[in-house]
Amino acid sequence: MRIAMIGGGYVGLVSGACFAEFGTEIVVVEADPARLAALRDGRMPIYEPGLERLVAENVAAGRLSFTDDLAEAVAGAEAVFIAVGTPTRRGDGHADLTYVHAAAEQVARALTGYAVIVTKSTVPVGTGRRIAEIVRAARPELAFDVASNPEFLREGSAIGDFMRPDRVVIGAESERAREVLRRLYRPLYLIEAPIVFTAIETAELTKYAANAFLAMKVTFINEIADLCEKTGADVHDVARGIGLDGRIGRKFLHPGPGYGGSCFPKDTLALMRIAQEYGAPVRLVETTVAVNDARKAAMAGRVLAACGGSVRGKTIAVLGLTFKPETDDMREAPSVPMIWRLAEDGAAIRAFDPEGMDQARPLLPDSVTFCRDALDAARGADALVLITEWNEFRALAPERLAGAMGGRIIVDLRNVYDPAAFAAAGFALHGIGRPGLRG
Repeated sequence: MRIAMIGGGYVGLVSGACFAEFGTEIVVVEADPARLAALRDGRMPIYEPGLERLVAENVAAGRLSFTDDLAEAVAGAEAVFIAVGTPTRRGDGHADLTYVHAAAEQVARALTGYAVIVTKSTVPVGTGRRIAEIVRAARPELAFDVASNPEFLREGSAIGDFMRPDRVVIGAESERAREVLRRLYRPLYLIEAPIVFTAIETAELTKYAANAFLAMKVTFINEIADLCEKTGADVHDVARGIGLDGRIGRKFLHPGPGYGGSCFPKDTLALMRIAQEYGAPVRLVETTVAVNDARKAAMAGRVLAACGGSVRGKTIAVLGLTFKPETDDMREAPSVPMIWRLAEDGAAIRAFDPEGMDQARPLLPDSVTFCRDALDAARGADALVLITEWNEFRALAPERLAGAMGGRIIVDLRNVYDPAAFAAAGFALHGIGRPGLRG
């Protein structure tokens, strides 16, 4: 089976490599010359655990290749996946479909016979119908189907999510299209992964609904954490107490500085706009967006409070810049507004992240000092702020931090440190939603 993947970004590259691992012949189309050169040279343009090895093995096996020639890639393909960016459109919050529509027209003109044109990008309800219109206008005689196959990949564990998914959602309305996609996903049938076939609009909306619901869980436990700080309750015990209820579930009930990344902020905003257009506003999602934005903006205030109300003239060590561990993605990362605020208030920032520093540099003040490791960042610091819970930060011994730092203040925005151990080392530990550790 041969398929084409339009777009060599996060979704297209991971999906293409995983399909190739299934034994499918995959051609990934990438228009950016620098990114294409990197891919052909075996250099990954993103950090994702296991991806470099997976790509190298499938390129060596002849199942995965990269090109900028869309016509060559599409010729003879049974399915063509559109996995281009759908960023938030400036000014109104809608998903910008410029790249999707352009790809659809190019694919239509390049196809040599029947194929299923599949949106892998996250797209608003109605996009599949619009793609069909674009293709018919370009090639009235062409036999084709349009389908929606949204991705549910978590950055940092995307390969496992693809290979062992909770479910695969496919919006397709002809039996011919469904059969093509059944064959493509046959390896997942063998492990009994649920394959859910729906109408196109249903698949499109399912992706937005899933991300919005998870974003609401994150925001909910953050608000409960704030309440715990006022009442003396422990948010981790509350999260466990409710998460063991099978109707609620334990995942995404971890308090922190607010969600970020490429999906939740963009998709919750897009869902708001879609719902408003259809006259069915999603008030819970609107509140989620507002609360999360306010939370990220307020995180610097916790550091200021821990430092006695002012950071002017103080050195602040920051551990973790990316929006989550195991990725180099800085999009909507809570670290960005926090560091800007602290720098504007007169703090000297020493920062370290295992993978995200190159991506962070253009987003942060020029005054930030980027360090070689966590202890280097902590050297001489009056206070330390843990923003992203990379594993290497979890195991930092309080005695070693005490030996490196000048002060004894730690603001743990992920609640990964043991209060008793840090108290024994003389630290004032400020957490989120924990008794005696009020931020």
